[in-house]
Amino acid sequence: MKIIIVGAGEVGFHIANRLSHENKDVVVIDTDPAAVARVSENIDVEVIVGSGSSPVVLEEAGIKETEILLAVTDSDETNLVACLMADTISSATKKLARIRQKDYDAYHQIFHDSPPHIDTVINPEIEVVRTIERFMGVPGAVDVGEFADGRLKLVGIYLDKGARLAGLRLSELPRKIGNKVLVAAVVRNEKLIIPGGDDRIYPGDLIYFISEEKGLARILKAFDKEFNPLKRAFIVGGGRLGLRLAKSLEQKSIYTKLIEKVPARCSELAEQMNKVVVINGDGSDQSLLVEENIQDMDVVITLTDDEETNILVSLLAKRMGAGKTITRLSKFSYFPLMSSIGLEQVVSPRLSAIDTILQYIRRGKVLSARTISDEQAEVWEAEALETSDIVGRPLREINMPQGALVIGIIHGEEIIIPSGESVIQSHDRIIIFAKRQVISKLEKILTVKLEFF
Repeated sequence: MKIIIVGAGEVGFHIANRLSHENKDVVVIDTDPAAVARVSENIDVEVIVGSGSSPVVLEEAGIKETEILLAVTDSDETNLVACLMADTISSATKKLARIRQKDYDAYHQIFHDSPPHIDTVINPEIEVVRTIERFMGVPGAVDVGEFADGRLKLVGIYLDKGARLAGLRLSELPRKIGNKVLVAAVVRNEKLIIPGGDDRIYPGDLIYFISEEKGLARILKAFDKEFNPLKRAFIVGGGRLGLRLAKSLEQKSIYTKLIEKVPARCSELAEQMNKVVVINGDGSDQSLLVEENIQDMDVVITLTDDEETNILVSLLAKRMGAGKTITRLSKFSYFPLMSSIGLEQVVSPRLSAIDTILQYIRRGKVLSARTISDEQAEVWEAEALETSDIVGRPLREINMPQGALVIGIIHGEEIIIPSGESVIQSHDRIIIFAKRQVISKLEKILTVKLEFF
């Protein structure tokens, strides 16, 4: 598979790094020599200094032999023109573009149906808002994934010191909880493990389990976690992302305050919303937070463009008694540090963009893909077609790569938390948890077994 990536920023760099480790043929294009040099020095891919919107540069990169073009620069306009030029030169090339401006929201389908015929428009801000709302729906979790229209959830939680389930064998978990639950992975000392029934869970473990939504409250209670949906939100930062989230929460009748430094921007925000309380001020001002009764807020969400400010305000809000915090980050190097300083719920527009891109890069009938635990693993939702030789066989008889696990089956309206005896039927949707090291092997299996040729 040959892939051209236009844009060598954080998203382009990390996608190139992921794909190079999976032996994909990757070309990265950027106008910034320093950004291109960073890619060249760290990743084994071809690089070109130039404009990805130039037909000459695209020809040089081999656009006619390229299966997928990813346009992920920081400029929506550059991404659109890059896709238009690619469509003109090589209409068979699949095109994915990151487009973030709200002005373009109503035109996504037009971009698909008409030139530049973009196969997938990626708006990471929309995905971040959805992630925040999932966090608000499961307050005790540090990660939440949804499948089958939200009826099946993959939840990541830390096992606290003194938890009742500490030291328990996983095989005993369903009996203790009273619900069917499957633990997909445990992260211990920053290492991800796919455990067996004889493995035990200990305080400090980050536990990923899959459960039906209707039984989730009981499972969280067994893990000593609360399950009370959050109703009072405090947003710090009134940029594009803050506005998107505030408008969404307003529609859900969640009491929301939004604080923004710039007076003119506050006026713009107030004009676009009816119920959200817009405050002009500095979110890191402790006296202002006291005045706004920060301790009464169920969740404080820091969404400014400055990561250090987001971290500082989140820590300050927690110290002042706010229920939960959700922190926006962009620098991937910060992610491993967050849990150690007590900030467990983190969102990233860049990571959301990468998750969306992965869904469309993966071979096989993959319907969705998302990264887990500092990119140590991925969770895929795929469709089992009638040609597949995994259909009609118990899971224990399927030769899945070591490090990959089927953790959910969606059979029509039925949700199945599988065991070794579970059988996949034609057109079932299956949820697969896989370590990063076996992604290439799993792709080959899905390509051969789950997809028509």
